[in-house]
Amino acid sequence: MIFDRLKRFLIVLEGAERDAPVAFSPGQAVSGRVVLELAAAARVGALRLRAMGAARVHWTESRSAGSSTAYTQSYSDQVEFLSHRDTLLAPPDNGEVTVLQAGRHEFPFTFQLPETLATSFEGKHGSVRYWVKAKLHRPWSTVKKVKKEFTVIEPIDINTPALLAPQAGAKEKLARAWYCNRGQVSVTAKIDRKGYTPGEVIPIFAEIDNCTNRAVVPKAAIIQTQTFIARGTKKQKKSVVTSIVGDSIAAGKREVWHGRALKIPPVGPSILQCRIIQVEYSLKVCVDIPGTSKLLLELPLVIGTIPLHPFGSRTSSVSSQYSVNLDWLSTIPEQPEAPPEYSAVVSSPEAEQSLAPPCRSELGGILEGPFFAYIQEFRFRPPPLYSEIDPNPPSDNIRPRCMTC
Repeated sequence: MIFDRLKRFLIVLEGAERDAPVAFSPGQAVSGRVVLELAAAARVGALRLRAMGAARVHWTESRSAGSSTAYTQSYSDQVEFLSHRDTLLAPPDNGEVTVLQAGRHEFPFTFQLPETLATSFEGKHGSVRYWVKAKLHRPWSTVKKVKKEFTVIEPIDINTPALLAPQAGAKEKLARAWYCNRGQVSVTAKIDRKGYTPGEVIPIFAEIDNCTNRAVVPKAAIIQTQTFIARGTKKQKKSVVTSIVGDSIAAGKREVWHGRALKIPPVGPSILQCRIIQVEYSLKVCVDIPGTSKLLLELPLVIGTIPLHPFGSRTSSVSSQYSVNLDWLSTIPEQPEAPPEYSAVVSSPEAEQSLAPPCRSELGGILEGPFFAYIQEFRFRPPPLYSEIDPNPPSDNIRPRCMTC
């Protein structure tokens, strides 16, 4: 039989190194070859290839009906992203079989990925998988199969206005124990943007006011939320990606975080466009209050694949590019004073001189980036509207100049 003579039967994808997984992007061409190595000559009917990609979810829930009767409810759904078929070795038209000689035979293939695909994912109640499967047919014999999985990563560029926007929030909680009011705890937190990539550091700016009579402990964590959807029902699984613990705050005291660093470990990107599987992230700042529930503040995050361009976007803040020294951001007033009148600025030499860029020594080393990042933080009112009326009309004694002279 052919399977007694078959030494090797495998799929090799271009770009793969040994058994390392191969990653592709939506819209990219996938190329490879099916390798068939025979120890002796063998008759082969056909060699067919199929590429597949799908998202699947499945879970069960126990239901009780009455006091003793129980049953199990099953939930499942599937979304197909990719389906490609190809015949690499077809049988002859006369109905006979093909005879392959001993040795190594390679059958190349290529196919195009769709423009819209979800990122590969493995979860507790579902997955997003992509694979290539080859089937070797022989008359009057079982089919030999081989399968090769590959990874698809949907690109998420964090250099967009929506993901570069700062995120902030505030919450407060009244601590009670046995109907006794122990005071109030409040937290205010902000981060410089919404989108990050693995390996980056999130600087957390926060203020925690402890107006209770007990010490509290602030914490911060990145939470991953996996949502599985089937038949109109959702199943969620939450896990802590990474976390930090702050110092204990005594009763009646305040703690301020000036860019407390929280590094993002290697995690999968967000999945937001799949109908049945979603992977979301959030930054949670919580305060442990003894004797009562925690105070939680949640800020949304998006984990992307394309990192921040250091100087590629004017909309990115200085704190996004330089997250080490960011204390100067707190010195910018929320409501700056109105600028002087436009006429005073354009007519006074001293005012014109004041528009020159500040010296680096005057800034105290707090600015390390482009100068425009410093200018854009000041939101002055626009100058007066343009007028067709000349405020200094020419005198009638001046003879008009001839344009032909």
